[in-house]
Order: sequence, then structure tokens, then C-alpha cells
Amino acid sequence: MNKLRNKITYRYFGFVCVLLSFSACVAPSNIVDKKANKKVPERFKNSQDSTNTAKSKWKDYFTDPFLSALIDTALHNNQELNITLQEIEISKNEISARKGEYLPFVNIGGGTGIDKVSRYTSQGASDEISQIREGKSTPSVLPNTYLGAFASWEVDIWHKLRNARKVAVYNYLASIEGKNFLVTNLVAEIATSYYELMALDNQLDIVRQNIVILNNALAIIKLEKEAAKVTELPVRRFEAEVFKTQSLQYAIQQKIIETENRINFLVGRFPQPVLRNSQHFNSLTPAKINAGIPSQLLENRPDIKQAELQLEAAKLNVSVAKANFYPSLNISASLGLKAFNPIYLANLPLSLMSSLAGDLAGPLINKNAITATYNNANAKQIQAIYNFEKTILNAYIEVINQLSNIDNLEKNYIMKNNQVQALTQSTEISLKLFKSARADYMEVLLTQRDVLEAKMELVETRMMQMNVLVNTYRSLGGGWN
Repeated sequence: MNKLRNKITYRYFGFVCVLLSFSACVAPSNIVDKKANKKVPERFKNSQDSTNTAKSKWKDYFTDPFLSALIDTALHNNQELNITLQEIEISKNEISARKGEYLPFVNIGGGTGIDKVSRYTSQGASDEISQIREGKSTPSVLPNTYLGAFASWEVDIWHKLRNARKVAVYNYLASIEGKNFLVTNLVAEIATSYYELMALDNQLDIVRQNIVILNNALAIIKLEKEAAKVTELPVRRFEAEVFKTQSLQYAIQQKIIETENRINFLVGRFPQPVLRNSQHFNSLTPAKINAGIPSQLLENRPDIKQAELQLEAAKLNVSVAKANFYPSLNISASLGLKAFNPIYLANLPLSLMSSLAGDLAGPLINKNAITATYNNANAKQIQAIYNFEKTILNAYIEVINQLSNIDNLEKNYIMKNNQVQALTQSTEISLKLFKSARADYMEVLLTQRDVLEAKMELVETRMMQMNVLVNTYRSLGGGWN
């Protein structure tokens, strides 16, 4: 009767295992059928030259020693960059953590306690029968002391744990590319702020020179009034213009302070003067940019490489989520000493204990949670695909805009320079005509105002020219190496 019962039990257990394995192995098929589009146009503005400025190091691209010193200091002290470096370290540690998950866990420990077994359990009934047969009394309360090693291991049948480690590796590599992209933007931001600071210095000099010219003109107008050649009106108008230009001087001085402190913040230091030489700013010659070919953006731009690595991680996350539908195999084992009295622990091999067990378990009913996790992994993979394509498109458009801006700003600077020269000559002419009473004072005033605005715009155009070179270098993927 017992043999028949055991036979039925084994068959029932085998049937449950087969049913469990079959039901657990039924996983949904991959939802994502979209592939990332890496295609880009063949050239920038009909240029087939593969020479690329982004390949040059920032130390070779920015030759100003003061600017190079600022960038070098920022790469060591910038707080946001240092925070990113710690994020990279966290990602690196995550790889070690994931690697440890698919290796056996072995713990050494021991303990002591007291057990009281109920007589209405299988062990209690067995002890009772033993007492009756052997005539010996078994204490109802027994101490328990053990010391040994305990191991557990999830066998990575479906490579779920190994894929999770690969995801951590891709995330680690993506964090490095994120750091590189931050360095690129940091270098570009310091350079643009530095050129803006030099432009403000030149604008401040122009304003101060204009104040001197206006004061000289004001002195002439006052002499003309004393000679009864003009009224009080032109005197007041010129005085107002002097006050207006002086207020502009203070506004520029405030902008200089703010720009210096923006650079100091990026460099990671408290406010202090920024060393620079602004005297030859207008004579700076914009460097020649070699854009190369668009396909090089996939190699040079850190944000594109970061998006691509994140896409690979998202693909593997789908495999990890899919493996949750399959049964998992866990093995546990122990080896040590155990006795109801610590004195007997050394009584080998009677005190020796050992165990070895394996269990196979998988989801059978109510798979809502793992199905939702799998669907989310697929959705995130689609997001990563679109983000990768968006990053490529954004990079290409940035380069196209900057290259067009280089040409237009060069033509704009030539026209502005011609305007300044013409207005400078007209200022001298208007002042001579005014002295000879052949021109109205308003002509002198308006001409002087126009030449001030034109000189300010000329300096600003030069600043924009230098900044567009910085932005083009950044857009091509330069600055991080």
C-alpha cells in the first residue's frame, strides 16, 4: 500500500514539474520590430573632405595661454564634472555587484537556541514511539548548537544574470561618454565666456573713448553758447548724451563682473579677476574649420555614442525581463557541526551535518507583474531607439547651422567694419561743419551716436565669430580628448 502511495506521489510530483516548466517557459515574443536608423547625409555643404577639426585636442585648438589655463583648471576643479566622475565610479561598482549575483554565495556562521517539539508533530510522535520502544525518556526541551558553512546558488540557465551584468557594463560605458560630453560642453562654455569677456573689455574702451569725444564736443558747444552762436538747447542735449554714455559704461562694468564670476564658477573657484589680454581682440583671426563628413559624427560626438550604448543596454534589459517567465533553478547546500550540547560538537563524525537541495520554480498563475516589467522594458527600448535617432539628427543640424553661421558672420563683419569707417569719417566731417556753422548740432550728436553703436556692434560681431568657431568645434565632437 505504501509503495503504491509513493508511486502515485512521484508521478503527481513529476506531472506538476512538467506542468510548471511548460507554463513558465511560455513567454511573449519580442514586441520591438523597429531598428535604429543610423543613416546621415553623405556630406556637409557639398564637401567630401574627411579632414575633421574635431580630431584635434583642445590644447591645440585654443592657443590663448590664459584660456588654456582656465580650461585646464576647470577640468580638475569643476564640481559638476567631479560629480559625474563619481557617477562613473558608481556604475563601475554596479558591474561588480551584477557579476557577484551569478556566482555562488557562501556564508560561515553558527548559532545556538532551544527547541521544544510538539508531540502532535511527526518529530514529536517519532520521539514518543522511540521512548516507548527503548524505555528512554527524551527531554521535551532540547538545546541546539550548530557551526558550519552554508551555500546558495541560482544557476543562470537563461543567462538572465549574465545579461544583467552586460547591461551594467553598457551603462558604465555610457556614463563615460556622458562625462566626455560634459567636458565638451564645459570647454565650449568657458571659451565662449572668455571671448565674451574680451569683447566687453573692448566695448568698455569704446564707451570711455566716446565719453572723451562727447566731453570735447560739449566744451565746444559751451564756447559756442558763450559766443551767442547757439542756444542752451544743444548744451543740454550734449550733456544728456554724456550722462547716457556714462550709464552705459557702468552697465558694461557690471556685465564684466558677472562674466568673470561665471567663468570662476565653471573653473570651480571663488570670485577673482580673470587673466586675459583683450587689446588685440579685434585683430583675432577666426581659425579655419574642417567639418569632415557627417558619418564622423557617430565616432566623434560623445552624446551619440552614449545614446548608442544606452540603446544596447535597453535591448539586453528586454532579454533580462523575458527570462523572468522561465523557471529558475536554485541550489543550496550546508556542511558543519550540530549537537544539542556544545560538548558533543567535537565528537566526529556523529556531530557532522550536511545537506544538498535543489528547487525549480517558475510563474504559473498571475503573471501580471512580470508581464508589466517585460512590456516596460520593450517600451524603454523603443524610447532608446528614438533618443538615438534624435541625437544624431540634432548633431547634424547643429553642425549645419554653425557652418552657415560662419559664412554669414564673416560677411557681416566686413559690412560692419565698412560702416564703422564711414561713420568715423562722417563724425570728423560733421564736427568741422558745425564749427563753421554749416551743420546743425543734431547732426554731430546723431553721427556720434551712430558711430558708437556701430563700433559696439562690430566688437559684438567679432565675439560672435569667435563663439561660432567654439560651437562648431563642439558640434563636431571636439573638446573632450
